[in-house]
Amino acid sequence: MSTDLPSVLSDDDNKLTTERREKLRLLRDQARAAGTAVFPNDFKPRHHAADLQAQYAGLDNEVLEPQGIAVALAGRMMLKRIMGKASFATLQDGSFGSTHGRIQLFISRDALGEAAYDAFKHSDLGDILGAEGVLFKTRTGELSVKVSSLRLLTKSLRPLPDKFHGMADQEQKYRQRYVDLITDETARARFVARSKAVSSIRAFMVEHDFLEVETPMLHPIPGGANAKPFITHHNALDQQMFLRIAPELYLKRLLVGGFERVFEINRSYRNEGISVRHNPEFTMMEFYAAYWNHHDLMDFTENVLRHAAIAATGSAQISYAGKPVALDQPFARLSVRESLVVHAGLSDAESTDARMLHAKLRSLGQEPPAHWKLAELQFGLFEAVVEEQLWQPTFIIDYPVEVSPLARASDSNPAITERFELFITGREYANGFSELNDAEDQAARFQSQVANKDAGDEEAMYYDADFIRALEYGMPPAGGCGIGIDRLMMLITDSPSIRDVILFPALRRES
Repeated sequence: MSTDLPSVLSDDDNKLTTERREKLRLLRDQARAAGTAVFPNDFKPRHHAADLQAQYAGLDNEVLEPQGIAVALAGRMMLKRIMGKASFATLQDGSFGSTHGRIQLFISRDALGEAAYDAFKHSDLGDILGAEGVLFKTRTGELSVKVSSLRLLTKSLRPLPDKFHGMADQEQKYRQRYVDLITDETARARFVARSKAVSSIRAFMVEHDFLEVETPMLHPIPGGANAKPFITHHNALDQQMFLRIAPELYLKRLLVGGFERVFEINRSYRNEGISVRHNPEFTMMEFYAAYWNHHDLMDFTENVLRHAAIAATGSAQISYAGKPVALDQPFARLSVRESLVVHAGLSDAESTDARMLHAKLRSLGQEPPAHWKLAELQFGLFEAVVEEQLWQPTFIIDYPVEVSPLARASDSNPAITERFELFITGREYANGFSELNDAEDQAARFQSQVANKDAGDEEAMYYDADFIRALEYGMPPAGGCGIGIDRLMMLITDSPSIRDVILFPALRRES
């Protein structure tokens, strides 16, 4: 078997890898002679380290060892100490608890026999082992397994990073997440927290009578958000297709069809920039409820986030970047105009003075488009000044119609919509509104978006004739909301970058 494989290892690591490949070659020869498998698949672990630690770590050895508790575990060897006729190793499996799935093995020549003990001495950190034995505690009080049988299940050919420092290069941690998860307990804990949070959200939705659905990832017409799509081609249909930028228009078709509460947790794709807040492939939840308005949505969204935080961390009082975030308290609610008074230092009169707002934006180095009216100027100044100041959970409401092409206009003020965005730690986490269900109004707004696209706006929406047709059958009054799951996980796990909470984030191809 050739060992001339591509490598991104250092010279030292290449030397260790060569040595390990030679060990594997010898193992193959031995297995061939004995008629056994070099990578066996017949070992069945019956226990997990975290469970054993939780159940038995509190017992004294005088109580524990006489019970002769037989165990069988499998996992990766993370530490090894050779001490003559008896040695110790640390086994790490996939269980999670206060010890993150680790347990010590006590391995002696007398218990294993000369050949098996010698094989263990030549094993390497990173090898996956199957161990059987009985539980006891060492004189230092560490729960351990007195091993009676030890088998090599998988030979590790590449050395693990330094046991004390792990992977130092952050991009390498993202690119080789599998190594990051092996060596960094906080990384494993972060993704366990993500799983718990998402599972809790799903259960919360179902408990509140929402039906989980799946809608297409490939769209003939992109829609549901102002964003630049990824474009592909369907060979069998011989037509251009788009990776979805949002599931919104399909979920609202289901409201037309008679499902009154629906939700989807799944991926969306936007062919835009990559940053600490943006990944082109991201997870979001969108949910829609007939006979709800934007006030109902805000109440419910607040409870969703609170529930997820408690499921992942045990508390709705969390911290981010060293500062407290009170998810356990009622979220503030401010209109765009009110936020300018509270957070931008404007008076009530100034907040409704288009000339003053225009001048303020220009003083910040921004030139507002000539067609912007009062509501758009307010929104522009909000984005420039206020958004980053909203640390505690705050719903911003009353968005201008011009930036909300799918939202229902307010009955009392047709210049604004019944829309909200939720901001925490200076970032947007959710966007929702009372849905526009007037087919003719929606068609006119689509036409306006098409005009913007023709004028060069790559993020403007397309005209979706089938969605208009669906609305013409009649969609009940409804509210809908989208929650960015990745950003929510950043908040809950106190992670500075969206890449920290996505197992395999988008990266430039390795050279």
